[in-house]
Amino acid sequence: MVNNKSNKFLNSLRILGVEAVNKANSGHPGIILGSAPIVYELYTRHININPKDSKWFNRDRFVLSAGHGSGLLYSILHLTGHNLSIEDMKNFRQLHSLTPGHPEYGMTDGVEVTTGPLGQGLASAVGMAISEKHLAGKFNKPKFDIVDHFTYVLVGDGDLQEGISQEAISFAGNYGLNKLIVFHDSNDIQLDGPVNIAQSEKMQDRFKAANWETILVTDGEDLAQISQAIIKAKKSNKPTYIEVKTIIGLGATKQGTSAVHGEPVRDDLVNVKKYYNWENDAFHIDKDIYEHYNETVALRGAKTQEKWNQLLKDYEKSFPNEFREFKNALSKNYQVGEKDFVAMIPTKPQATRVSSGQILDKISQLVPSFIGGSADLTTSTKAKGLDGNFENKNLTGRNIMYGVREFGMTAFNNGIAAHGGLLPFAGGFFVFSDYMKPAIRLAALMNLQSFYIFTHDSVAVGEDGPTHEPVEQLAMLRSIPGLNVFRPADFKETYASYLTALEDKKHPSAFILTRQDLEEIENSNVLENVKKGAYLIRESKDPKITLIATGSEVNLAIKVREQIEKTQKIGVNVVSMPSMNLFDKQPNSYKQKIINKNTQRFSIEMGSTFGWGKYLGDNGYSFGIDEFGHSAPGDLVIKEFGFTVENLCKEIIKKVNN
Repeated sequence: MVNNKSNKFLNSLRILGVEAVNKANSGHPGIILGSAPIVYELYTRHININPKDSKWFNRDRFVLSAGHGSGLLYSILHLTGHNLSIEDMKNFRQLHSLTPGHPEYGMTDGVEVTTGPLGQGLASAVGMAISEKHLAGKFNKPKFDIVDHFTYVLVGDGDLQEGISQEAISFAGNYGLNKLIVFHDSNDIQLDGPVNIAQSEKMQDRFKAANWETILVTDGEDLAQISQAIIKAKKSNKPTYIEVKTIIGLGATKQGTSAVHGEPVRDDLVNVKKYYNWENDAFHIDKDIYEHYNETVALRGAKTQEKWNQLLKDYEKSFPNEFREFKNALSKNYQVGEKDFVAMIPTKPQATRVSSGQILDKISQLVPSFIGGSADLTTSTKAKGLDGNFENKNLTGRNIMYGVREFGMTAFNNGIAAHGGLLPFAGGFFVFSDYMKPAIRLAALMNLQSFYIFTHDSVAVGEDGPTHEPVEQLAMLRSIPGLNVFRPADFKETYASYLTALEDKKHPSAFILTRQDLEEIENSNVLENVKKGAYLIRESKDPKITLIATGSEVNLAIKVREQIEKTQKIGVNVVSMPSMNLFDKQPNSYKQKIINKNTQRFSIEMGSTFGWGKYLGDNGYSFGIDEFGHSAPGDLVIKEFGFTVENLCKEIIKKVNN
């Protein structure tokens, strides 16, 4: 093994990270001590970043998929001059600090994507590589490579054991994402013991089978070996997997064991410092160390950006139209309005999935940066990008054939959105949002604008049965903080939902759409109403009852109202609530205007009743479905659960009279 004990520039990374873990009395020192040479060599010799302008578009991206090693990431960010002070390092894992336990996008300068849920960082990096490849194919011209950067990832054994990693590896190899380079901190140890207890496949063979370049670095302390591997990887026409054999917790008394994975070294820090010939006081970094990182990383990166800035100026002169589109994409300048959809309103009943498909096509025409696809369900979801399929022979294609990779697809979208320059969407059956939820959660946590298009939204799916009939999924998605969830009732509410989502640059949005045809409802001021989440779609002069409905049940509620007012002479208000979370953000004055507390209130939705109680009061009632569905024609399943005008009228009057 190469001896790096006297390389204080490298070892400053190790010691600073471990000191942060020790002070917090919480964290993961093993990866910090074992993987520091990978990060050091990458940053000081290869990666192109400018810490003083960390959002420079053409920078290389580094994703720490093994997010528990955040102490190592924060150390390199601090030493290279990002906006992360030594005090921030001392506040590792503390309340409101800039150094949380796992890296968080938007919180810490230089963090490219939120990581910690293992495997998702790797998948997000695939999304970044998709973005780089598509944008390069679209905007680069001879002698004008304005999009030209790499995405580097550091993964651990846990990342590669998660199922999402296989989705990511398979997709990246199939699409030849050659600007993607993955380092594997291969130390043969995980939290519960040796890796070979849980896993036996040879990783080199696994990646080769998926059409990756593979490289083995036999000594994780050998900086020259690491550097040569990176040089080779950058020349490949495939994504590259670099397995680096390391020793977890190198320098600690219990190095090479699971004991140093997730526990501070505490009293053993003395021995660690002695091993690395480190004599400085805690959190003291010598001036020449800062100078070293400034020269090898910051100044080099600033010069690279300066050249790129000049290249971009020349590009603007030579290709003004392309430059304008490029800048609009980066600034999310979407020129889409209600006027673009009014002429498209159908004159006969139409499923909202069909409406959505038509609206998506129009958005794609108006927003050249709109890109995405479905999980092998395009004919069903109608969620398809324009300009053909994205592939090596058609890099400008905006339809991504994700295959049956729901979880991976969603995490790829997170990477696409975090990369910048593209607005991603992904489509699937609503019931399979279960597969996508962890990545949607991260999208919300990162405040990333992205679209999730879910069709076949209720038991009306019918013959496919309970495995494909969503019941609890609406409640699940609505529970995610920061996620806009839309369940529109007709074409107008559908385009209003998309326009509302396009305006919201800081949140992901989910669209819940029907398989069955819906009548177009007479409603006005739809865009302004949808922005508020709910509105009175039918209002009585002297209401005694309020019906609150979403999606396909809105028209049902209107018909129930007509029947009750006709037969019982009771005033009924009907509220359409396309977005519960947007309604909840409105002032109380608006909420009380829409949902009259002096009326008896009922919710009508073919899904879980969970969450509806907050609108209904003590004598209200929620008509929903709190059990799994049935396999039968959709209209029969709907009738089985009582979602008919006759049954609802009967049940509502019964409850009003009790």
